[in-house]
Amino acid sequence: MALHTANEINAQIERETVERIARIAAAGPEAIEARLRELDGEWDIERRLETNASAITLVSLGLGWWVSRWWLVLTGFVSAFLLQHALQGWCPPVPILRRMGSRTEREIDLERMALRLMRGDFAKPAASAPEAFARVKHGAN
Repeated sequence: MALHTANEINAQIERETVERIARIAAAGPEAIEARLRELDGEWDIERRLETNASAITLVSLGLGWWVSRWWLVLTGFVSAFLLQHALQGWCPPVPILRRMGSRTEREIDLERMALRLMRGDFAKPAASAPEAFARVKHGAN
């Protein structure tokens, strides 16, 4: 998803993540624990996309059954978007969801690992949020 997202949106999501890590780390270990629990429940963009597509498909099928068969066209569009997403890793809702702040599973995991670095879970704790994020992003724990 990040590969199919505008660079400025990816940079914004990364900037917000680093700022959040710094704010939470400064608040102390309890805040880190709370944020890690929140991250366990955060929906990544794939889950949001699948949920939205399923909901729209079910609604359009119901409307096609009870209101007008023309609603089934919407089911066709959603199916085409999902196929496009499966084949290309992109579909029209992706930029909208990314601009709304939906993150990839990798981006969520990067925040999780950076917070664990800040908490001191590893041999060499990180001194700052940007350092923690950079170390996790580039694989240097």
